[in-house]
Amino acid sequence: MITPEKAWVRRGSGRRHAFDRQTVVEEAMKLFWERGYEGTSFVDLIAAMGISASTFYNSFGSKEQLFIEAVHHYITGPGGERVTKIFSAPHDTCTAFELLLEAAAFDFTNSNYPAGCMISLAGTHVPPDQRSVRDAMVKFRANFEHMLKDRLRRGVEAGDLAPDTDVTELASFFGTVFRGMAVQARDGKSRKHLRGLAKIAMRAWPA
Repeated sequence: MITPEKAWVRRGSGRRHAFDRQTVVEEAMKLFWERGYEGTSFVDLIAAMGISASTFYNSFGSKEQLFIEAVHHYITGPGGERVTKIFSAPHDTCTAFELLLEAAAFDFTNSNYPAGCMISLAGTHVPPDQRSVRDAMVKFRANFEHMLKDRLRRGVEAGDLAPDTDVTELASFFGTVFRGMAVQARDGKSRKHLRGLAKIAMRAWPA
């Protein structure tokens, strides 16, 4: 997705006005994260982003297009970079998953952002005419599990895990743990509580 640092829109006078696209998408991301897709109104979006209705449509096209861009912004932000860094580091597989759960406990309770995870429950309850939003979020969640599965497969190849390890089920299990931690954070549970859940989850690690 192309997200230029500066976006340009024309005003009625014909003059071009620059705004920082990353900044306004960040504000939209926070609002979608806090309220969900359906719960975020167009009026609230343009107010949070500090742009006019015409600028919104000229720059983002529609609420759905903006939402998808906001999700991309979320997964390519610090949290997403952290996942990539952890999985690309020379840790054994068990340590990589321990670090990932620790990072989730931090990110889901980071006071700079809404609690929990933007993607975990997004788009699970939408009317039929917004099925495309639901389908997009299903793919985002599946992509995360694919990342987990790929790292587990590498662990099998490296000898960290037994050759008969069911990497698909293990990836699904940890994906469920991450989503559960996100819901717990959303319900106000502390970072300490999430870390405790992470430790319990690691007890399921194959011997």
